Amino acid sequence: MRDVILILTAFIMAITGCKAQRNEIDRTTVQSLDINRYMGQWFEIARYDHSFERNLEKCRANYTLLPDGRIIVENSGIETHTGKFKLSVGKAKGGAKSGQLRVSFFWFFYSDYNILALGDNYDWALIGSHSPKYLWILSRTPRLPDATYDEILNIARQRGYDTSKLHHVEQ
Repeated sequence: MRDVILILTAFIMAITGCKAQRNEIDRTTVQSLDINRYMGQWFEIARYDHSFERNLEKCRANYTLLPDGRIIVENSGIETHTGKFKLSVGKAKGGAKSGQLRVSFFWFFYSDYNILALGDNYDWALIGSHSPKYLWILSRTPRLPDATYDEILNIARQRGYDTSKLHHVEQ
């Protein structure tokens, strides 16, 4: 009986520990976002691994603001095994708060796109989602200075992200 209680206690601690870990991620978005300055091309510097970008390198995102306020999102990359160019075209709209977009690449299913941190000159961005499983570092240039990259990593760590899980994208 004692073993059953220990197992149940460990199980409950594991469940509540997972929930606590999820809540430890700070998803606060930037206070102010000039959407016009955010538009244009971004290079993907690093990301958490996920199925829809797996085996892609030379990844870029291009954002275009349309006159009606909608945003066209074009994500591209090169498939490492075949050398084929891949392009996904989606749409975005403003989210519930400043620094948040809602992005869709499939029909009417939207996901949170949270701009967690942004360079003063809109030269880099740290992007998260509603889930702690997604994190991206973007830059206007194919490479970031080491000091800037380290600064972004520190911001991500302070927000509760495990930066050791970042995949560095070959540009």
